[in-house]
Amino acid sequence: MPAITRPRGTNDLLPAESGLREWVLATHARVAGAHGYELIDTPVFEATEMYERGTGAGTDVVEKEMFSFTDRGGRALTLRPEGTPGVLRAVLSAHLDQARRPVRVQFAGPMFRYARPQAGRYHEFWQLDIEAIGERSPALDAEVIEVAWRFYEALGVTGLSLQVNTLGDLEDRLRYRAALVEYYTPLQDQLCEDCRRRLGVNPLRLLDCKRDAGLVAAAPHIGPSLSPESQSFFAEVTTLLVAAEIPFQLNPRLVRGLDYYAHTTFELWHESLQGAQNALGGGGRYDGLAEVLGFPPTPGSGYALGVERTLAVCREQGLGPAPRREQVVVLPVAGTDIPAAAAVARQLRAAGITAILDASDRRLDRRLAAGARHGARAAVLVGADEAAAGTATWKDLDSGRQETATVADVAGALRLLLTGQ
Repeated sequence: MPAITRPRGTNDLLPAESGLREWVLATHARVAGAHGYELIDTPVFEATEMYERGTGAGTDVVEKEMFSFTDRGGRALTLRPEGTPGVLRAVLSAHLDQARRPVRVQFAGPMFRYARPQAGRYHEFWQLDIEAIGERSPALDAEVIEVAWRFYEALGVTGLSLQVNTLGDLEDRLRYRAALVEYYTPLQDQLCEDCRRRLGVNPLRLLDCKRDAGLVAAAPHIGPSLSPESQSFFAEVTTLLVAAEIPFQLNPRLVRGLDYYAHTTFELWHESLQGAQNALGGGGRYDGLAEVLGFPPTPGSGYALGVERTLAVCREQGLGPAPRREQVVVLPVAGTDIPAAAAVARQLRAAGITAILDASDRRLDRRLAAGARHGARAAVLVGADEAAAGTATWKDLDSGRQETATVADVAGALRLLLTGQ
């Protein structure tokens, strides 16, 4: 019988890799928290209609990439392909915006999209998100961008490129849409099948197409379609980025892949990520999304950053948490000493020490060597004599220093050894 394998497009998080991911998640939580963003979480599946209305029926996400199903009650549900609609729904359903504006929230969790698996792109993947909901302010857009930038600074990542653009308001986009339709209509025979369909549904999406990239260079920019108000809004965003000493590049082709963006859009690119997958993440303003979901008009701004791609960059640049050797291995000298050794391990854990009981039947020297190999800083030996006397012998696996003392004294000595305090 063949062994069961993991589903295509998924990954296992193994212990050797978990420390790096936990460090990345904790760093993001700390940086976002320092800017006032509080933890939120939402269901891993939502009503399919929420994404059809919010993310956009004409987007690749909705048309091609959603994992949708019908439950036993006949309800159409979808594993979340992105986080913003669900977070906005949760915030507005709970009326959090009535108590304080903007509502600043952050979360990390898995998303699901059916797309061809490749480096940094999986069917199940994790994202880091923040959302600032309830105010329409250029300062909030700049703040959202700054949180993302400071996060990668805190990780120590270099080689970032910040791309920014504006899509203006609804009237601006309607004018720009008309300009794109006028440009692309005579070129329909040169477009791929998807873009021919998008031309009548969402022509801005044609600027994202990699197959028709050769036609994008001569396509009109959005600048002439922007109202003075939209130009002023975006100018203030970029002025604030300059004041924050965050370098950026204006990218008039940056439209993102979702229908709800308005005004500011941005992406963070990294030099080591090639081709269509060079973005670590991005986001922008989504005024208008609340109404599409059936709520009162409520502006918002946020981002989503890819955890897997961030981990890949950290590994490439040798970034990660400082090595920590905070565990102690507890070794019964003989099989009959296991109950006493287990009791000592429990006492050490009660004193705040990570204590791992090795009750295997290997020779003692091999168990000591295995403990050192797996990162233990010290070993505690418990034999019949120690058990009778209520003592234990601890050994520094680096220096070889060894002492016998009461379990309480051993715990104190180990705390000093592990923390230096």
